[in-house]
Parts: sequence; structure tokens; C-alpha cells
Amino acid sequence: MIKIGFIGLGHMGAPMAMNLLKAGYGLQVFDLVPEAVAQLAAAGAQAATTAAEAVQDVNVVISMLPSSPHVERLYLGTGAEEDGLLAMIRPDTLIIDCSTIAPESARKVASLARQRGLTMLDAPVSGGVAGAEAGTLTFIVGGASTAVEQARPVLMSMGKNLFHAGDHGAGQVAKICNNMLLAIHMIGTAEALQLGVNNGLDPKVLSEIMLKSSGRNWSLELYNPYPGVMENVPAARHYEGGFMVDLMSKDLGLAQEAALHSKSATPMGTLAKSLYELQSLSGKGSLDFSSIQLLLRKATDEVPSR
Repeated sequence: MIKIGFIGLGHMGAPMAMNLLKAGYGLQVFDLVPEAVAQLAAAGAQAATTAAEAVQDVNVVISMLPSSPHVERLYLGTGAEEDGLLAMIRPDTLIIDCSTIAPESARKVASLARQRGLTMLDAPVSGGVAGAEAGTLTFIVGGASTAVEQARPVLMSMGKNLFHAGDHGAGQVAKICNNMLLAIHMIGTAEALQLGVNNGLDPKVLSEIMLKSSGRNWSLELYNPYPGVMENVPAARHYEGGFMVDLMSKDLGLAQEAALHSKSATPMGTLAKSLYELQSLSGKGSLDFSSIQLLLRKATDEVPSR
């Protein structure tokens, strides 16, 4: 049996790990939140008390962490010699980092892993919490093609699509491009819906019209941000759960860093970053990113009547 060490059991990591259990893999799990570990242990995983314990005697290591500093600290340590996981993982182990981080961080960790004889992939995901729960995620992978094929059975136990974007860091570049576009069309969708409502339209009727017209997009079709239009989306449960505003703001920051590095013009991405930062500063950082609708509704409410 292939044995996997899984580190990071948040909104995305926990259901991903659960799907690995359902697929029959042996699983050792660790998270800084004991309750998250206990939930997986109750489902059949082996609980680890440290990240180092989670990667002992496994064939594959998977990490799902919030940001670049978390990934670098996990694998490279805090500066003290030999206190990162790269020094503790046996050479024949495949490492798959599913976090969304800066391409430069992905390349740095992969390079140091290679120096130790380890094989590493960056494999950020698209599909959100619903995709993680349903096992329909899309994996966008950077690294050697041989390692991608080695990882394919494991990744396809958690998703339905796998794209090899290129060498180390390419998965991260593709992911931040995708998330920048996602933020832009979510904001555009919310803005159009608010405009219609402010002018007397039913948001559900307007959504149906736009779905059959040229404004159709993923946010409108599968993740409608206006409350009462669609069931089983964050807007139907006060924007709880899903992909947090703070994480979207982080990803948009990565996109801006990449744009600066490559001298790319991203005016819409820059504006999207500003709006999500504003949403976060207003105390909505833990809500789903579709809660940008609330920012637009608030702006409307604050316009003085004539």
C-alpha cells in the first residue's frame, strides 16, 4: 500500500485528505489544529503529533498550506541546521506541494529538494472547497514530466483534471493567472447584479438573462454572489465557508509580484487587489471571496438620496 504523509488540514486540505482515505491510501496527517487531525483520525488516518512524524516512512508527502512563508518554513526550517522537512524525508519520497505560493518560493524549495536527491512538484489546485469535497479538483503542476506521471494516480484520487504547466514554478504561475481572472470576473458579476437590483431587477431573473447572453461566466453560472439566487454556494449561507477574502487578496498579491517581475500590465488585477484589500479591512477577510457583493451593496447604501 502506498503511504502518504499529509500536512495542512484546512478548508481544502481536510477534504482532500479524506478523498485519499476513500481511495485506499495509507495516510499520516498533521495540522497545527488538533481538532482537524482528530477528524481525519476518526475516519481512519494515523494522527501525527508533528510534521516530522507525519513524513516518516511514507512514499509521498503532500502539503496544503496558506502561503510562501509557511511552505518555506516547513521544508527549509527556521535557519537552524537540519530542522526543515527536507532533511527528514527519505530520498525516494515524492513531495507534492498543493499550496498556492510565489513561483520563486516553489523554485527555491524544489531546487534545495533536488540537491538532497528528492523529487518535488508544485501542484496548486483550482475548484474550491466544493471541488475538494467532491474530488473534482484541477491540479496545475510544475516539475519534471516523470514526476508528474508518478504523482498522477494520487492526484486523480482528489481531482478530475491534471495539467502539466511546465518546470518548477510553472504550476504556481498558471494558478495565480487563473485566480486573478477569477477575482476580476467575480467582481464584474457582483457589480452587474448590483446595478440590476438597484434599477429594479430581480437578481435571479437577471442572472438567467446573463447566463444565456454574452456575460456568461463561471462566477455567474456556478458561484453566484447574490444572496437568494443559487443554493449550495457561500452567498446562500451568509458567505461562510469557501475561499476566504484574505486568501484571494494574498493570491492577487502574488499576481502583482509576478507582474512587476515580468513587467506585465495588469490594471484590472491591480484594481481587484485593491477591492479585496478594502473588503478585508472592513472586517470581512474570513468570508468567502464572493462576499465582494457586500462591498458593492454597502457602497450603494452609502450614496445619498437625491
